[in-house]
Amino acid sequence: MRFAARRTVTALFVPLCALLFGATLATPVAAQPVVRGATQQTTGAQAPTSNSAQCQNHDRPPPPVDTSEEPLPGQPTPEPLPVPKEPVGGTRMGECGLVVPNGAKAAIAGEVTSASWVIADIDTGAVLAAKDPHARERPASLIKTLLAVVVIRELRLDEVVTGTQEDANQEGTKVGVGPGGQYTVRQLLFALLMRSGNDAAHALAGQLGGVPAALEKMNALAKEIGALDTRAATPSGLDGPGMSTSAYDLSLVFRAAMKHKEFAEAVGTKSIDFPGYGTKPGYKVVNDNKLLGRYQGFTGGKTGFTDDARHTYVGGAKRGNTRIAVVLLRGELNPNPLAEQASRLLDYGFALATEKSKPVGQLVDHAPEAQPKQDTGIGTTSSTQPPAGTTQGNSDTALPPDAQRSAFGNYGAPLVALAGVAVLVSFGLWFRRKRARAARAARAAAG
Repeated sequence: MRFAARRTVTALFVPLCALLFGATLATPVAAQPVVRGATQQTTGAQAPTSNSAQCQNHDRPPPPVDTSEEPLPGQPTPEPLPVPKEPVGGTRMGECGLVVPNGAKAAIAGEVTSASWVIADIDTGAVLAAKDPHARERPASLIKTLLAVVVIRELRLDEVVTGTQEDANQEGTKVGVGPGGQYTVRQLLFALLMRSGNDAAHALAGQLGGVPAALEKMNALAKEIGALDTRAATPSGLDGPGMSTSAYDLSLVFRAAMKHKEFAEAVGTKSIDFPGYGTKPGYKVVNDNKLLGRYQGFTGGKTGFTDDARHTYVGGAKRGNTRIAVVLLRGELNPNPLAEQASRLLDYGFALATEKSKPVGQLVDHAPEAQPKQDTGIGTTSSTQPPAGTTQGNSDTALPPDAQRSAFGNYGAPLVALAGVAVLVSFGLWFRRKRARAARAARAAAG
């Protein structure tokens, strides 16, 4: 009887263990990473995400339309910057198309046709909504925000800079820097941001040690703050070999820049007096940002355009205690100018903030991990991919959130169930043996 009981319990125990062990093996160790899809979505309150092989412009901007990005004779073409294994700023920052909060009631009003954009809270760093945030694009003059931070960190605003003919010879928008002219760093910084002076950018780069040194400092800063899609090829934003950024990265840069009162003052200033040179008199430099003084609570921003980058825009506004910033890349003026598109994204951002929608990502405060240096071909250094298994935006976390459990943690529930079954089986066997001994003792006493 005793052995029959044991066989019966064993017959129940073995298949039960097999069932539990099979369930244990079926438990996933870590969630699969979301792969960026190729579908480009337009505006709306909600849009499905795409999980095809990769987004358009995943590792480099679209092909150039002219020869401005061809390297000088004898110089190699820079390789694209490495793409991090995990999207900086969170999993949803790796999505393509429209990235909006699930269940959000607010909707974008009107046409917003820029290829890539980000709406973020300047103070908390919360990304409220985005469109293909890590698509690699060209910054045009928005890269001047990165140069401005380097200038503020390294130069005194009262330093005097002497203009050169090379400054005056710069292509594109200029503010009137000329040979022999005397300018303070402050005047050049304000002209750089208010009127997008390429001559001012060249003069400031010279004060930083020359164009190659300025580019090295700009790219080092981008790496420091976690802007791993960004490589400056020119200090002004004119197209050059290897130029790259993303809407997410420029949101990082603008947020870092707005922490400096000098930058915030410059982008929010409507006009300044600017010195002349030689026989040319001084004149007023007027801010070219069309939302300044027109959009409620607008605090300032930056505009940009090149043939390859198309129209670009960054700007911020404050309502109550909330400060929202928007970045738009590769935009066109039809059907709406970028300033108008930016105002609609700002409205959408404030609506999302009011209804306290869950953020879709986070602007990081520093590079996710210390990255090895790589030769970029233009005298600068850039980040490479993080070690396998690292998570962007949190250097204290070794694995993605779903993989941060130990081996025991992944099998914890099945193991606890097995332990419970073992205890019950052991108790059953002990209880049967006890009853058998009692029965034998009773029979012995009766005989």
